Parts: sequence; C-alpha cells; structure tokens
Amino acid sequence: MTQEQTGGDVAETTDKPLWLRGRTAVVEAAAPEEWRAGRTPDYHLSETVMPGQRVSHHPAGSLAEITENLVQVFEMEVSHKKDPVTWVSMVAETFRTRVNGGPWSDAQDLAERGSYNVLIGDSVFYQQDDEELSFESSHRLFLKSFSGGFFWEVLEVLSPPPVVTFKWRHWGVFDGAYQGFAPTGERVEMNGMSVAKVSEDLRLLEVEHFYDPNSFLGRLTGGCPVTQGNAAG
Repeated sequence: MTQEQTGGDVAETTDKPLWLRGRTAVVEAAAPEEWRAGRTPDYHLSETVMPGQRVSHHPAGSLAEITENLVQVFEMEVSHKKDPVTWVSMVAETFRTRVNGGPWSDAQDLAERGSYNVLIGDSVFYQQDDEELSFESSHRLFLKSFSGGFFWEVLEVLSPPPVVTFKWRHWGVFDGAYQGFAPTGERVEMNGMSVAKVSEDLRLLEVEHFYDPNSFLGRLTGGCPVTQGNAAG
C-alpha cells in the first residue's frame, strides 16, 4: 500500500489491506474453523456503547484511526483466532511483544497463554501461576468483571511508521466480581503508551507496552493484594 505522511494524516489507496479495514472486515473474511470454540466474536458493545464513552475522535484515514484499527484487529485475533498462522495483523513468524521492559513473548506465547497473562504477567494483584489462570479462564475472569464492555482507544500518535509511538486508554465499568472481590459499579480506567514497529505494509513486527497494571488491578481489589488461597470478604 502506498502512503504519504502529511501532518499526521495518511493518504491511502482504495485497495486498503484487510488488517487496516477494522475488526468487522477481518471477522467476515475469516473461515469458521479459525475461531476458538467455533464461535465468531461479538463486538456489538464496541459499536453501540463505546462511541458514547470514548474521549478521542480521529479523522477518517488519519494515522490515529489506522493505528487504532490495527491494534483492535490484533487484540481480536489474539483473543479469538486460535492459530497465529491466520493472524493478519502481524508478521506472526517473527512477532514479539513485552511489557515495561520485561521478557519478550512471541505469537505462540500469546496463542497458548492468552493476552492477559502475557500483557499483565505476575503482580501482587494477579498471580497467573498461583491462580492457574489459563487462556480461557483469564478471559472469562475479565469478561465477567466487565460484562458491559472493556474498551480500548488510541488517544494520540506521537511518531509515524516504521516506529509508531502512541498513547492509549483502556476502560470499563466494574460490574462483576473479580477473584472474590465485589464489583463497585464504577468506571475503571488505565492509560499507557506503546511503541510498535511495523512492516512496510503496516503489519505489526514488535510492540512494547508501558503502563502500570497494579494501579488498574488495585481498583478491582480495593488495593488489597490477591494471593493464592486469599479470600476477600
């Protein structure tokens, strides 16, 4: 795809690659056997609820919109498509990611362990090994805690390809129990920054995330660390 960078906007040709067309296009193009448990993901809350809660609104075709679409496709594929070979948002055979300068994980790690386990890791509020949080159970945990949707948006893009640096916001209403802690009904937010290296056709090669998971998870536990065998009253 040919592009021209001008004042943060990207002029695109009409033959936009699939991974830049948004989640709906990628979902529609996927074969039924690509999905975990054979179920197509449902993003109706992102279409009906998220628009009224987001704080950023990006012009069509802008680098911010393209970045948001690409990362949302990435999240969808990691969460719902079982084989990295079918992930169109990245160069799966060489992709790697890490959080806060920690150890690198590849596409197979994401497929086997799950994005929550890889991108949160172990902390005083989330012990993936002690709690035996598998791919499936970790996703069920957060789906239950944020049953009304757990949304993500790009706030600002700071640098253009091939190294795209951007700020983001992740939020949802804490309306379901989290590891024994009662929901508060409050909106919980976290903010961070990511640095993504992309290929010439804007597929992800490497992504580093920088954020404080404890400030977010602490909101779900009243600031009380969750340890194995600990029951919250």
